[in-house]
Amino acid sequence: MILSRHAWQGISSPEADHAQPFEWLRACHDRVERMLDLLQRLHEHVQRHGADAQAVDAAAQVQRYFDLAAPLHHEDEERHVFPRVLALGDPRLRALVSRLQDDHAAMASDWTGLRGRLHALQAAAGDVTWRWTEHDHRWLAQFAQRYKLHIAAEEDEVFAAALQAMTKAEQAAMSEDMLRRRAIAPSVRGSS
Repeated sequence: MILSRHAWQGISSPEADHAQPFEWLRACHDRVERMLDLLQRLHEHVQRHGADAQAVDAAAQVQRYFDLAAPLHHEDEERHVFPRVLALGDPRLRALVSRLQDDHAAMASDWTGLRGRLHALQAAAGDVTWRWTEHDHRWLAQFAQRYKLHIAAEEDEVFAAALQAMTKAEQAAMSEDMLRRRAIAPSVRGSS
């Protein structure tokens, strides 16, 4: 399958309502899943076509997303979601949040290695013989699997627990902080 230009340019998901921070977090998860799908398609494309222009462009898209948006999303959870759930005092939820915090550290470490390989792919622009190694393939699969399990745990349990523990005013403060850290003016709430 050749990556067509439209295959990765439409990576946005439905617009998130910035006044609803948990919907915003879910929209971020949708984008993560789309980027993971793009990364898988990129892997398959490179194995057949090397570091052609389409591969280099897709690699840059993935790199941009995981360099910029993913760390902000993790910080949203660390600042606003996890503390609320931990404050509930439920031992099972506490263990789950601890695992999710460990995931954030592991995903950052995984990303460092994957980012290096994406950079190598971009540096090899035009080399149709460039290929992912078996180690790259395992690393990519681990990165994607960790994210998928992480997202499922957050959406299945942690977000609901945090939302239930927060007042509307606390949710509004969460949204404002998320906007501020992204330098999005509050009057631009309709965009993501």
